[in-house]
Amino acid sequence: MKILHLADLHLGKALAEYDLIDDQAFILDQILALIDERNVDAVLIAGDVYDKAVPSEAATRLLDSFLSSLASRKVKTFMISGNHDSDDRLNYGSRLFEKNQIYICAVFDGHLEQHIIKEEESGTEVNICLLPFVKASQVKRFFPGAEIKTYEDAVSVILEDAKIDRGKCNIIVAHQFVAGRGEDPALGGSEGLGTQSVGTVEKIGYACFDGFAYAALGHIHSPQQVGRREIRYAGSPLKYSLSEADNEKSFPLITAEKNGEIGIELIPARPRRNLRHLRGGLRELLDRNNVTDPEDFIYATLTDEEMTTDVMGIFRQVYPYTVKIDYDNSHTRAIEQVDISRIAQNRSFEDLIADFYRQIYGCGISDEEMDLMRCVARETGVLHEAD
Repeated sequence: MKILHLADLHLGKALAEYDLIDDQAFILDQILALIDERNVDAVLIAGDVYDKAVPSEAATRLLDSFLSSLASRKVKTFMISGNHDSDDRLNYGSRLFEKNQIYICAVFDGHLEQHIIKEEESGTEVNICLLPFVKASQVKRFFPGAEIKTYEDAVSVILEDAKIDRGKCNIIVAHQFVAGRGEDPALGGSEGLGTQSVGTVEKIGYACFDGFAYAALGHIHSPQQVGRREIRYAGSPLKYSLSEADNEKSFPLITAEKNGEIGIELIPARPRRNLRHLRGGLRELLDRNNVTDPEDFIYATLTDEEMTTDVMGIFRQVYPYTVKIDYDNSHTRAIEQVDISRIAQNRSFEDLIADFYRQIYGCGISDEEMDLMRCVARETGVLHEAD
């Protein structure tokens, strides 16, 4: 039996002002072609289907088209919610979808949802377990007598209560922060900041899934295994942040054998346009001998000591999908060493701006430039008319 593991589609996401809906449609078409080519029996979607709790109309249309295409192929589809999804919105119409073998588990109702699927020709059976994104506080409502302090406590209680038949080939689909022994997974994308800030409360040890032949994980955008090769983050199908620039995106294709053994093949994803990080001097990077794939999304770090006016406009003449430009030079490195809290204490707006200007440009700010900064500060609410 062949099962495709997907996660973190983030439909409706944008890179700066660039709408990614066409790029997402492109990669979903590639997934459908892969399903046809490899005769895939089932698809697992491990959460963060949408990028926002209230998705755009374009995002909902794209998901509808994708699910309809899976249904027309009679591919069994199992989808859970992630922390970016609205549970109720994703769950809407789930009973109707089941008639077309699309199973959506977006709201935890106190029980681990389980579905047995069977490949008729070989007789292979797999038990698919669906665990949508849950917090400890949500689980406590259903298990008031259990001691639940962390996310791992919550997941452990759910799995113990489920009474899973360990004699079967069990696969779990989950959207949580699962860590290895003494090592966290490599972060990338929108899950990074939130995960780093919660300490150990949100972390779940991979041993929670020891009883499963495969754990299809979502939440971390960088594709990787955790602890053992059968506990895996599929990663997002597209690069959604600078931290993912070096990722090799792929689609895990799982082969479940009748004897319960699991094979894993990572099939490379080929996006409509790549996301790359360029570093160097402006003249060097835009030299036509050095320019490659100009339609890619670009993050650029310039090492020039002098800053260029309208550098984004200049860069986009060559790389029209430039997302962000920053500088790494002696001025920016000096700023990184400054104790901002000490400088800001009892300092006027003018003093702070003058110091900042001097750090960047190595000279004083003119009266005309200071007036402009005051005007901008008032428009943004940093300064008031009386200041």
